[in-house]
Amino acid sequence: MSGLRAQGPYALVIPSVGRPSLDRLLETVAALDTDASHPGPVEIVVVDDRREPAETGTRLAPLMPTVDGEPVRVVRGYGRGPAAARNRGWRAVDDSVEWIAFLDDDVELPTTWARDLATDLAACPPEVAASQGRITVPLPTDRAPTDWARNTASLQEADWATADMAYRRRVLEEVGGLDERFPRAYREDADLALRVRLAGYRLVRGHRNILHPVRPADDWVSQRVQAGNADNALMRRLHGPHWREQAQAPAGAFGWHVATTTAAALAAIGTVGWMAGSRGAGRIAGAGIVAWSALYGRFLGRRLAPGPRPGDPEFPAELRRMALTSATIPPSAVRHRVRGWMQHRSTGPWPVRPRAVLFDRDGTLVHDVPYNGDPDQVDPVDGARGLLKRVRAAGLGTAVVTNQSGVARGLVSRDQVDAVNERIDRLLGPFDSWQVCPHGPAENCPCRKPRPGMVLAAAKALGVRPEECVLIGDIGADIEAAQSAGARSVLVPTHVTRPEEVSDAPVTAPDLATAVELVLDWSSGRQQAPAATLTSTLTSTQDGEQSTT
Repeated sequence: MSGLRAQGPYALVIPSVGRPSLDRLLETVAALDTDASHPGPVEIVVVDDRREPAETGTRLAPLMPTVDGEPVRVVRGYGRGPAAARNRGWRAVDDSVEWIAFLDDDVELPTTWARDLATDLAACPPEVAASQGRITVPLPTDRAPTDWARNTASLQEADWATADMAYRRRVLEEVGGLDERFPRAYREDADLALRVRLAGYRLVRGHRNILHPVRPADDWVSQRVQAGNADNALMRRLHGPHWREQAQAPAGAFGWHVATTTAAALAAIGTVGWMAGSRGAGRIAGAGIVAWSALYGRFLGRRLAPGPRPGDPEFPAELRRMALTSATIPPSAVRHRVRGWMQHRSTGPWPVRPRAVLFDRDGTLVHDVPYNGDPDQVDPVDGARGLLKRVRAAGLGTAVVTNQSGVARGLVSRDQVDAVNERIDRLLGPFDSWQVCPHGPAENCPCRKPRPGMVLAAAKALGVRPEECVLIGDIGADIEAAQSAGARSVLVPTHVTRPEEVSDAPVTAPDLATAVELVLDWSSGRQQAPAATLTSTLTSTQDGEQSTT
């Protein structure tokens, strides 16, 4: 394959957290055997889903992947998990591309993959929304695989795993893409497949194949994956008690984990009572210990039985891992399931309709006067008052989220900032919440955009979830703050907006009126999923200033 010059009906979207396996995957992409009849991708989009370190406030070095020495396009994913990252990726692809082929960043492609994919897609009639690749997990041939290796190998039988899944773009748009409330690589692909099937489409298995090596893992990986129990609670909330049958998901062992955790709780409570002098409590403690021991032994035995066997070099380490985690997995699973039930008890269908609009102040609601401390210089943008009336009439909450580093720089006082805000509130308000960050860039505060603090605080003040908010702003920091918090965003570029901020924004609009109209469409359900870009690009004028066209 000659870099990215080959043209085909599909684009590759690869979410990544910067693992070395990404380079290996792209090496196999470069080695694909393509020709005019079996072309390579139109574009490759890598979604950088690493989360910025909150403690230091430092920026991560950018990912710079290449294929055949040519740079691959990278877009920010904001560290919110593979569902949000995949949405970020497919919406960044030109809307003329028919198919979006999702790959995980830890898979490898055989040289025939592009040819096989082209054959698979060509065989899909219009009612087929997606084609799944076949996954091969290489396991050791000289001994039995470990528990973690068997866990990875279960992908070979998984239905609709996005490790290699190609979807029609129009279908993704129709159903609103992946549900971004799934924060990890678990159940988000099953939920998407279920919603697509409920929309009347079919999904099929293709004949192409990928290799999915077993990733290195520490002793506690099997306990950490129990966090997926919260996602099981979300699936039940969204699709009802029979979601497993509908999504073709095998039954788990949660009932056994509840029994084991209950036995442990009885043993603990009985022991405390016995130590306090209660005779009956001693019998409860004894019964709990016996029951827990039996259930723990059953679980440990079932996990050890497939191997490795005593005498295998891997057996002592595997025995240690299984002995420890077989005791901690049941309460961890129960805790995460309860957390999921509580978190999602009022969750509705995806995509979420907005319930609040957050506005940047300077350059969005009012014309930008740098470090303005004079209320008389407040000048709302054209039509702002009428637009805000429409937002409030639609029942949406309103808030302002604004960086005011002039306070930290000593250029304006907090009282002056408050006076300007009061003037804006009289002209355009009342706003339901004002969120102001008076800190400078070097202070590493959690509220200053592009950090998500003010967005999260505004959502809390308005009594809504972050995903029920849309932030309208004029620079990349506004968009990044919204995306990091899990909110939607619309960029309305001005002369200060950099071209790379425009190209990186999930959604742009030429003016505030268009942005508000879009949010009202989302809130009413007239437009379920955001378009990649409404309209708006930045071009350079002859004197070097940037203008909106």
